[in-house]
Amino acid sequence: MNNPMVLKVGLVVVGLCIGGYILGPPLYWHFMEGLAAVSHSSSSYSCPPCQCDCSSRPLLSIPQGLSNASFADCVKHDPEVSEDTEKNFAELLTEELKLREAEALENQRRADMSLLEAKKITSQYQKEADKCNSGMETCEEAREKSELTLVAQKKLTAMWELRARQRGWKEDIANSHIQNQGNVQTM
Repeated sequence: MNNPMVLKVGLVVVGLCIGGYILGPPLYWHFMEGLAAVSHSSSSYSCPPCQCDCSSRPLLSIPQGLSNASFADCVKHDPEVSEDTEKNFAELLTEELKLREAEALENQRRADMSLLEAKKITSQYQKEADKCNSGMETCEEAREKSELTLVAQKKLTAMWELRARQRGWKEDIANSHIQNQGNVQTM
């Protein structure tokens, strides 16, 4: 493998194989399509026109994958179909379209009613939530005010208790005095 020429030839062969692997299938299919087109145009054999029996197919129950145009085409190609049958077919299709349109309008009306009901309920819940938030704010304000009042009252009580202690007040004497007042009031 010391020869660089052998290495180059090997790389070229690998590159050609990879290119053939990538480009081969599309080129093969294009070649086959072209070959089929040439053989089809040169052959004298032609396919006979399709015969369809439109009377055996229900007009309104269209199988999956087929469109209304296929039945309309079938009616057009059948020389025995009278003009009345074509008109009946058109009337049936028109009636089916009107029914589907009415069904779509009914579905749209139901959806609109559901949307309106949902908006009403949402509005009602929003009003209730606003009331609740307002009540919570009022309660919070009252709690803050009472908390401040309690702190102020505790400070005032501590100040009066300090003054009383400075003038000789003792808690045992005060408790017995309060109990004596309570006994006197209950009598």
